[in-house]
Amino acid sequence: MHVSARVALATGALGLMLGGSLPTAFGEPENATVTGHVYVNDNAAGTNTIAAFDRHADGSLTPMPGSPFPAGGAGAGSIIGSQGALQVTANGQFLLAADAGSNQISVLRIDAQGGLQAVAGSPVSSGGIEPISITVHDNLVYVANEGNGTTGSNYTGFTLGSTGLLTPLSNSTVPLSPTALPGDVLFNSTGTLLVGTEVGPANGPSFIDSYTVGADGRLTTAPGSPFAAQAVGPFGSEFRPTDPSELYVSNAHGGANLGSISAYHDNALGVLTPIGASPFADKQTAPCWVEITHDGRFLFTVNTAVPSISRFRIQNDGSLVLLGSTVFNDPTGLRPFDARLDPSGQTLYVVDAGLAKVSAFAVNGGSLNELEASPFALPTGATPFGIVVTGTGADS
Repeated sequence: MHVSARVALATGALGLMLGGSLPTAFGEPENATVTGHVYVNDNAAGTNTIAAFDRHADGSLTPMPGSPFPAGGAGAGSIIGSQGALQVTANGQFLLAADAGSNQISVLRIDAQGGLQAVAGSPVSSGGIEPISITVHDNLVYVANEGNGTTGSNYTGFTLGSTGLLTPLSNSTVPLSPTALPGDVLFNSTGTLLVGTEVGPANGPSFIDSYTVGADGRLTTAPGSPFAAQAVGPFGSEFRPTDPSELYVSNAHGGANLGSISAYHDNALGVLTPIGASPFADKQTAPCWVEITHDGRFLFTVNTAVPSISRFRIQNDGSLVLLGSTVFNDPTGLRPFDARLDPSGQTLYVVDAGLAKVSAFAVNGGSLNELEASPFALPTGATPFGIVVTGTGADS
């Protein structure tokens, strides 16, 4: 046995006897090891910024040196509800951020240490007014623009170059009703289908837009689209990671304790068909954001008005079974929003828009336990929406 190994074992034993964290061979606690990063779209007034954290083995977060990083465009400086206002490319090279205050999209390169730098040519026009959600598949990008109540509401496409330059895709814009109030836009895992949610007015009507994606990146409206939502306020959505034809959508505006999750089969033509007894009640209020475990077995939805996180088991046929709901350590004023799992699936991070913080939960199958040190503060001036969680090495 090498001397360094003997030292590591001895110091590890001492740490355990003293009740401390297990040290590494260099005498550092395990939670000092950086296993990845968490990024949040601050949506800050004036120059928008991206908050960046080092993520540790125990799920805890510490601000990264240099954070927050300037995005390039302007944030709205006020709370916006949507899912997907910050995205990362599959190769981990670029972040894409919605700059809702300047109607732009910023692209930032991620360096080896997790730091951010705007790419040349960024930001670019979002192709509408108040971009609120972004989806990326390979080099194809679509943005949902909310509009101003009169004009500028649409889905608009872009291509992403190898240097991070976004170029508008001609004839890709799909206009929406001024009252559509899109909440989310996303591709399935194969990039062949795209859906968007129209939250709509408080009392409806509400719709789900469904499209097929052509080889040229342009959208074809599915037969029957837009589809009437199963309940008022379809908001966050997610395709099942293990089945690109299964779609889950939260229904946020059903009323007190009447929230639900809709499950759909999305066929090759983009036609949506409810699964089983959909929608599935979560017995909570205002389920807005949706995240599914990487193995496709469990679904979590953030109930903003409670606040709590409902936990479902996903059956083999795609139907849902409610397991229960988990409350936050200190729920007062949180207004939890977007949620994302880390690449290992061991920690769920939630953006707390009301207090400008990030909550973290340890994940064990369909169970959640908030970390004792949670939540973690965001920079002053943040009115956050959108979160990305990345890994390094084995955690990627």
